[in-house]
Amino acid sequence: MINFKIVGFLGVMYTLTSCGQGQSNKITDITKSDGIISPLHEVNIGKIVFIPNMEYQESDFLETFELSPSNDLNISAFLNNSLTNYLHQLAPDLTIEELHKKGNYQFSFLIDGELIYKENLNFGAGLPEQKNKQTILTIPLQNEHLGYKLWSSYMWDRFFYRNGGEAALKTGNHILKIEIRPYLESKEIIIGDLIAEGELKLKLGEPEKATEEQVAIQPIKPYKGWEISKEDYDRERIRALNRDIAEYKFKKITSIVVVKNGKLIVEEYFNGANRSTQHNTRSVGKSFASTVTGIAIGDGYLKSENQSLAEFYDLTQYKNYSAKKDSVTLKSLLTMSSGFDANDFTMDSPGNEEYMYPTDNWVKFALDLPMDKTKIIGKNWDYFTAGVVVLGDILDKSVPGGLEKYTHEKLFKPLGITNYTWQYTPQKVANTAGGLQMNSLDYAKYGQLYRNGGKWEGNQILPESWVKASMTKHFMEKDDKPSYGYLFWNQSFKVNNKTYETFFSSGNGGNKIFFFTDQPLVVVITATAYGEAYAHPQANQIMQDYILPAMLE
Repeated sequence: MINFKIVGFLGVMYTLTSCGQGQSNKITDITKSDGIISPLHEVNIGKIVFIPNMEYQESDFLETFELSPSNDLNISAFLNNSLTNYLHQLAPDLTIEELHKKGNYQFSFLIDGELIYKENLNFGAGLPEQKNKQTILTIPLQNEHLGYKLWSSYMWDRFFYRNGGEAALKTGNHILKIEIRPYLESKEIIIGDLIAEGELKLKLGEPEKATEEQVAIQPIKPYKGWEISKEDYDRERIRALNRDIAEYKFKKITSIVVVKNGKLIVEEYFNGANRSTQHNTRSVGKSFASTVTGIAIGDGYLKSENQSLAEFYDLTQYKNYSAKKDSVTLKSLLTMSSGFDANDFTMDSPGNEEYMYPTDNWVKFALDLPMDKTKIIGKNWDYFTAGVVVLGDILDKSVPGGLEKYTHEKLFKPLGITNYTWQYTPQKVANTAGGLQMNSLDYAKYGQLYRNGGKWEGNQILPESWVKASMTKHFMEKDDKPSYGYLFWNQSFKVNNKTYETFFSSGNGGNKIFFFTDQPLVVVITATAYGEAYAHPQANQIMQDYILPAMLE
């Protein structure tokens, strides 16, 4: 028995690698690969096998598989060479480092002989040693038991949920085929020979039908701070939404709360959640840092959002000092435009948040980063979680009693929010990067606070001028960059040829707090689809196709 175990790269959509047959003898290898490491490997060169576990033996190879969200599906590709050597055959003049920056695997997914999706994996993904040596590629496609997501699971999600896989795989029997090739992108994309392929017979049973209890609109009971609405709405539209959640069209949704004209009109819970559940909404918590900044400015503990980092830190004591770093403002941290060499959406960015979490001082991690010479402070947008941690640290040092106590006294207590849970930085400061947990009705209070212009029950908790600044498009949507305010996102939905604009907090998993600018609506959606490619698109579809049509007059 031979076991093969994957080496994981935690929490990202990027790339490990290895290779198989094809061009292996045409050009001398540029690096020493692992070679053919076993008899099982030798007899399966060029094949992709499907397996239920990451550790396996030959008897575990699958010929048929019942595809459902709860069943794990993984693959092993037995290759004749390493990825780096395959790429070398495509471009013999490039160095190993250049090959890693310009190429990777290409995966093709076919259903019943028809090409459904093809993906050239991100160049910067994966570990160089694996690219240089690995000749057996064992990766998860869907595997909820690993405890983390690997690039291959994100790729499967993109194939299945966003690029036609789910639509092609209807009830019945199908053949799934996967092909792997190397590719290189220089002046043009060069595709190498096929290096591994494999087929699997898939069985898809009839989806479970929702019960009437699952479809029924859930009754709303009294809750402090909320009056229950008596307005009419399209109840059948909400019943249809409940059905689609129960039948797993929308996945891992835990709650939906709708407030109209300041009153609670819809309150639905799913997948084991209830009214008291504290939801981990991840980066939704960033918006709260913006709120507390506005309160602190209103109270005089901060002068304005135009204050610079140099007023709070001796930046010469940190690595990569430059005068440009002194000029970073609170406003640029609030608008994700601080100019640091950082981008959470790019794994090879020095300031990516995944490199921050293992360190023992997140603020130092951020302030040690170099400035990006190509960026202008306040002009170039890139998502930068560590910058919001710095903002939280500044608040903690500036307000009486520290950030956690101040937030409780000035924000949560006036809103009547008593049950919540912070996460903390290594320095035990309330974590403004995200993870602030509370129940859905309390999240809705927070959204309504902004919809009310900073007022709650007649009291001005947050300066109205700050609400307006937060809901200003400091960055307009352009070149795949979003419209963005002060740690709030912005987008519009179109229903019946009319456009409805909303600002919103957003967190990994598809968590949202929406408040509309031209409708008296606040909507909370919570979910646990962490790292899933479908998480945010399905939240938008719920809003577009169900909630807005149900609530609009």
